Amino acid sequence: MQDLLFGFISKYVTLTEDEKNAIVSLNIFRSAKKGTTLLKEGQKSNDGYFVLKGCIRTYYVIDGEEKTTAFYTEMEGLTPHCVINKTPSEYFISCVEDSILTIADPEMEVDIFKKFPKFETLCRVLSEELLAKQQINFDEYKTSSPEQRYLNLLQKRPDLIQRVPQHQLASYLGIKPQSLSRLRARILKKNKG
Repeated sequence: MQDLLFGFISKYVTLTEDEKNAIVSLNIFRSAKKGTTLLKEGQKSNDGYFVLKGCIRTYYVIDGEEKTTAFYTEMEGLTPHCVINKTPSEYFISCVEDSILTIADPEMEVDIFKKFPKFETLCRVLSEELLAKQQINFDEYKTSSPEQRYLNLLQKRPDLIQRVPQHQLASYLGIKPQSLSRLRARILKKNKG
């Protein structure tokens, strides 16, 4: 588990053995089964998540219907709004697949940043990357049709098409599962034609 994390971190900064041992000693690695709810609407939490293996999603329940807003897969992190705002969560986070995660809270991060300043730099770079990616995704979502969104997903995150249940994918694209089936058939027909 830790090798996956160290491999990812080494793309950004070099870790000493002491730094690696400090990370391992934090006891932040968790396995979670498919279907596990990590955070519920209305729950308070201090936990931020980083996916080493697997897939988690965020979703709201509106009028009894799940509305998926994001999927996080390998080497993607998520700090729920409720951690930052210190308020109850407005949405759910659950595992789409069996997952291996790191789970850490802000106090733990402050400790690590004090001992190892390069982690603060790493976190800032990752946060900036994530923010830029989310802004692009949001802009694309607001300016595109469901078909364009699906084609973007095929191009940028094709693994999700195989990994995520169709009803969750449809919800993420802002359409009903039946519409997703029709859309897929239309695209397939176009590509064969």
